[in-house]
Amino acid sequence: MLFSFKVIGYKALMGAFKIAGKIIPIPKPTLFTGAGSSLELCAAISQIGTKKVLLVTDAMLVKIGLLDKIKTTLEQHGVEYIIYDGIKPDPTYDQIDAGLSLLKQNNCDAILAVGGGSPIDAAKVISILATNHKSIQKMAGWFKVSQAGLPFFAIPTTAGTGSEVTFAAVVSDPVTHHKTPIIDPKTVPMMAALDGALMTGIPQSITAETGMDALTHAIEAYISVNASKETDRYATAATRLIIENLPKVVKEGQDKVARQQMAMASCYAGMAFTKAGLGYVHAISHNFGAYYHTPHGRGNAIVLPYILDFSLDTISARLAQLAKASGLQTNHESDQQLAIKLIEHIRFMLKEFNIPEQLESLKPEDIPAIAKAALKEAHFNYPVPKYMNQSECEKLLHKMTL
Repeated sequence: MLFSFKVIGYKALMGAFKIAGKIIPIPKPTLFTGAGSSLELCAAISQIGTKKVLLVTDAMLVKIGLLDKIKTTLEQHGVEYIIYDGIKPDPTYDQIDAGLSLLKQNNCDAILAVGGGSPIDAAKVISILATNHKSIQKMAGWFKVSQAGLPFFAIPTTAGTGSEVTFAAVVSDPVTHHKTPIIDPKTVPMMAALDGALMTGIPQSITAETGMDALTHAIEAYISVNASKETDRYATAATRLIIENLPKVVKEGQDKVARQQMAMASCYAGMAFTKAGLGYVHAISHNFGAYYHTPHGRGNAIVLPYILDFSLDTISARLAQLAKASGLQTNHESDQQLAIKLIEHIRFMLKEFNIPEQLESLKPEDIPAIAKAALKEAHFNYPVPKYMNQSECEKLLHKMTL
């Protein structure tokens, strides 16, 4: 009975978020798309008067030379740069502080993020810390950023997070390992480049896991109770493109056409969940990352089928529409049959990508705490289609143990 009353409150809060989403304008970055678009973005950075950028990335991308053409193009257009390659998966406060110090020491007037979700999220936070006299903790949550950040540009090198078009950034407390989300339109990049050609060298495992991250964004946005006609269009397009192209790029990483389609799909999925929201998959996956440093895409991939199974009686009609849009309908199947067909297709994809159904590091003794944290995150942030309580969540998590 008590939980039923709580659900009423959660639904009211999500309703308020939906109204806020209609009232508060969410900026969209100027997008450059296609092979070579990352270099077009570099030219555009110079055209708006930028003198020196902090180039936020990770050490591996520097090592493999992925930034070489970007650096050369910046130089050709008279833009100086300072490279900060200290970002690691699940960036922490200390990594953000180090980047901010480097930015200030070198008088950078803009920030360019090149990489996956971690460098882009880190760059978002560095950008707003540079202009707001607040700590990360005081900007955590919804709409707590007072001043616009420094001019910020993004070049994603994975097709997964969609962070280049979203107004959220997630960083971690290095002591407690708790995730700190900062959700504010002021974190949206000014410009971004979707350059699929940059993604051709990504290893198969990262390609698969980041692609499943994007698919999770699209599906959770589509089944959200805060979905709209606009977010449905983006989520449907993303789902179709990912199901068609992710197997191609996992098998043949040099397929530039499929890579570009995945870059677009990731962007569409980001646009969808920015307004429609996420769900339990992300809430649980975030805690897998906090407890075990599980890569975010892998966590989402493992959790997604279990959550869809749990919510099936509520979302079968919605999943059926995604199945049809993705070309999975072969006969006159019912909505229930099509929904199950989509879930089974996702499981088939995971098997093909060598992504396990269980999380090896998940410890049974951690499950109560993980469930509690995941439910708190979901119920106060995500418009889920069907609510679960503590015992239901624990039961679901036990299915993910070896």
